[in-house]
Amino acid sequence: MNWMEMTQREFMAALASSSPTPGGGTAAAVALGQAASLSIMVADLTLSNEKWSDGWPVAERVQRSAIPMMGASGDLAQQDSDAFDEVMASFKLPKGDDEEVNARRTAIRAATLHAAEVPYETACKAAELLAMLPELAAKGNANAVSDVGVAGLLASAAAKGALFNVEINLNGLPAEMGETIRSELDSVKEQVRTDGRLVMDAVRDRLNG
Repeated sequence: MNWMEMTQREFMAALASSSPTPGGGTAAAVALGQAASLSIMVADLTLSNEKWSDGWPVAERVQRSAIPMMGASGDLAQQDSDAFDEVMASFKLPKGDDEEVNARRTAIRAATLHAAEVPYETACKAAELLAMLPELAAKGNANAVSDVGVAGLLASAAAKGALFNVEINLNGLPAEMGETIRSELDSVKEQVRTDGRLVMDAVRDRLNG
């Protein structure tokens, strides 16, 4: 099932079902796509009006990043649910003898690592977008600053939600697996926390200015 080919109502029904997929990681990737889409809209509204020329450089940067991100989010949504399905399938492998037990353990660990890598990519893309939004809020089309705020909230939710999925999967693995992700995790969390706050501050300043 391709989640991006569903209607919004169908996707929400799938999320609400008792099936483990789609789950939080898929929802986080969809939120990333919504954040990117809103950011593109604000960038377009900024670039189309000479009045907001101070915001053109950041609007162009947002477009360069967010346009491919909008498409990538759909792929990540699908990959996330597929990765979890692989984890579930690996737990069903036979374990009748030592060789099968070892093969099953290896398969579970490989699938679980992949299930951490996919949401980590979602989180990194969301963090990349979030880092540009304070300037877009400050210099972009003022009539759409509330949309930057919503984009910031969605990007923050995408990043934080994806990171939950990263952590729950890494917690099931030996410490030597996923070392790169483990070493970068705290930095990404702090960046998301800081930039998320900066977006909200910039939006409020513009609204009250």
